[in-house]
Order: sequence, then structure tokens, then C-alpha cells
Amino acid sequence: MVEIRYGKVSITGNFRENNEDNFFIDESRKYFLVADGMGGQCAGEKASQLAVELIPKRLDELIDFNSTPTGEVVQSIDKAVAHANGEIMALGELDPNCRSMGTTIVFVVQVGGELFIGGVGDSRVYLLREGKLHQLTTDHSLTQALVDAGTITPEEALTHRYKNVLYRYLGTKDGSAGTQAQQLAPQPQDRIILCSDGVTDGIPDEKLQELLSQYDDPQQAAEEIVKSAQEGGSKDNITCIVLHVS
Repeated sequence: MVEIRYGKVSITGNFRENNEDNFFIDESRKYFLVADGMGGQCAGEKASQLAVELIPKRLDELIDFNSTPTGEVVQSIDKAVAHANGEIMALGELDPNCRSMGTTIVFVVQVGGELFIGGVGDSRVYLLREGKLHQLTTDHSLTQALVDAGTITPEEALTHRYKNVLYRYLGTKDGSAGTQAQQLAPQPQDRIILCSDGVTDGIPDEKLQELLSQYDDPQQAAEEIVKSAQEGGSKDNITCIVLHVS
């Protein structure tokens, strides 16, 4: 297993009454998860909580973190996420208070010294390597679909009225359609961030790159990133996990 140091922060922010974000960090650093719930009242909080409770249990059942082959790892991650998705949908149908609830999910899973990174929704994972920031996940949002189709520019997407409208998230049938997990061979000095859109709504990628580069302590980096997003006007809950590969 690769040695990873981490920092984590999750706050309600300036504009919300409760924090619908959740995260999970495995004590052995086998996996890291961030989930951003939606659905109003306590429903979003419940959905993201279910995601970060159910996915780890299923990952532990399905994966040997030392030796499972790559293809099986991706399938196992997709099965774990689909399992959580089914439970979230079932509770939404059973409990009127949880109707229409949903959540995003992003993850970094470590197996045999390799990292597997992906997600569903518009939470993101970024890699800072050799001074350059790379977004490793794709937003499942209407604006990203419009950008992909060439209908709008990435700059227009930043302020588009459908910016936060998702076409895929956990809590819908499409939530089980796969996580697009990518394999990454980690390198010493790599820095990775998993974050809810509360981070990216408050700071541009250039600022995120600067803050990830600036701090050698991942906890300090996480605190400064969340603080900067809050000061930058983020209107959502703000959550991030920062990983430093040794």
C-alpha cells in the first residue's frame, strides 16, 4: 500500500441550515469517500450518510486490497455504489420524508499500490502532479453535457442556470450505471483532493491549484481550501479531503 497522509474538513457554510455532506476515511487508508446529499430537510443528509456507510461495507466484502485484479476492482466498486443506490432509492419510496432524496459520491480506492478514482454526480476529484492540476472525474450535470456537446463553453458553464442540475446521482436508476473509475499509478509528491461542489463553487481551479501546492500539511491545506471557498461566496456545504502521497 502507498503511504498517504490526509486532511479533512466539512462545514455547513454560510447559507445552509444543516450539513448534507458526508465523508468517510478508512483507518488503513484503503479508501476515501465524499458525498453531497440533496433532497431538502434531513433527506439529503440521510442519503449521503447511507452512501458513506454502505459503500465501505460492500468494498470490504468484495475487494482484497492487496491482490484483486484491476478489472474486478472496477466491477466491485460499481457493485458497491449500485448497492448503496438501491438502498437509497428503497428508503425514498418507503419514507415520505425521504422522497426524492439523493446524493453524489466520489472516491479514491487503493488496491495493490494503485489508486482507483471515480464517482457519480458533480462532486470532484483533482490531482496535482508536477505543478499541474488535473480534474479526474466528470460532472454528471446538464451544463457539463452541454459543454461536451459544444453547445456552451466551459466559461459559460460556470454561471449557467443549469449548473447544479444533475442527470445522474445516487437515488435514481441511473445512479447504478457505473462510476467511470480510472486507475492511477500514484507518484511521490502527488496531491489529490476529493470535494463537494461547495469547494468548486467558491474557488476557481487556479486558486485550488495554488492552495494545494502551497501547504505541506494536508490538514492545513484542507482548512485553507474550505476557508477560501467560504470567503469566495460558496452557497453550499463545503467538504474536502486532501491526500498527500509520500
